[in-house]
Amino acid sequence: MLKLLADENFDNTIIRGLLRRNPDIDIVRVQDVGLAGKDDPTILQWASQEGRVLLTHDVATITRYAYDRVRLGQLMLGVIEVSVDAAIGRVIEDALLIIECSLERELEGQIQYLPL
Repeated sequence: MLKLLADENFDNTIIRGLLRRNPDIDIVRVQDVGLAGKDDPTILQWASQEGRVLLTHDVATITRYAYDRVRLGQLMLGVIEVSVDAAIGRVIEDALLIIECSLERELEGQIQYLPL
């Protein structure tokens, strides 16, 4: 199962829904690990060092920085981009499918977009 880092502005309703459906999911929030207010490259670096895939709603900048890491040969364990206007139930179902069915490092160098 994937380990996750939720970006600073990630919808906590989704996090709670994921944990209700599967309390074994290993997810931390940026705020929980002292990264609140840090820039995107710092967050992606921390996620890579800690073996975590980033959950985010930030399609504007995270995508660019994630692909920059890949292009530069730096570790980027994956990003799951969640549309802010998607139905929460659908997002939870799709996220669970990816989280529970993916092997560690399976999303390396990739960005997945939800809903599927």
